[in-house]
Amino acid sequence: MDFDPFDTRGYPTLPVAEGYGEWAESYERTVFDLLDIRLLERLAAVDWPACDRAADLACGTGRTGAWLKAAGVGRIDGIDLTPEMLAKARARGVHDDLVLGDLAATGFETGAYDLVTACLVDEHLADLRPLYREAHRLLAPGGRFVLVGYHPHFLMLGIVTHFDRPGGGPVAIRSHVHLTSDHVAAAHAAGFRLQEMAENVVDDDWRDVKPKWHARYRHHPASFALVWTPAPVAAKIVADHLPEAAPC
Repeated sequence: MDFDPFDTRGYPTLPVAEGYGEWAESYERTVFDLLDIRLLERLAAVDWPACDRAADLACGTGRTGAWLKAAGVGRIDGIDLTPEMLAKARARGVHDDLVLGDLAATGFETGAYDLVTACLVDEHLADLRPLYREAHRLLAPGGRFVLVGYHPHFLMLGIVTHFDRPGGGPVAIRSHVHLTSDHVAAAHAAGFRLQEMAENVVDDDWRDVKPKWHARYRHHPASFALVWTPAPVAAKIVADHLPEAAPC
């Protein structure tokens, strides 16, 4: 679903690449670890130091890459749509390779990665299926695809991804609402099975970093994490050939 029916603020809206190009300079000062990094720290289904090679999709300024490197992940390749965000990631120096391009058509080596990540990007995709197909293509057998997303509940409350222009007002970035069932359908179609899910609610830790959110949205889910692994080939073959359900 497009975000427009849920829009309660009416901010000017920019396309994704243009929006993140403008946001790049202030991004790290306005996106906080409670939204995404805390979820990565909670995940139990991923042995980070055992991941020799990772693909960081929509790597942005390198925040996720820096956390992965600190967690013990080996080589990290990143891709992002926005030159300004990639410049920040290059300056950070945690990625082994950085590419300007589409996360759904990376050009990275097939089956070469123990880990694929995509953080805080799915709401900007009109269709989730290409992302899940590409993640599945990149993963080695037994690998993990970790997706951390801005919660659809928050989007449906009218809180779109946005930033403040220097000396100006707030600007939104084009967004879409994907229900959890949309993720499940796209993942299953690509050949994944779910290993772990976590959701992040606005709690008292948010009081200092987002006091307005804490006052108004306490206990509401703000972000989520999904850990997917490629389904065994035999299971996928069976699933692909299951007969359609008979009408009641």
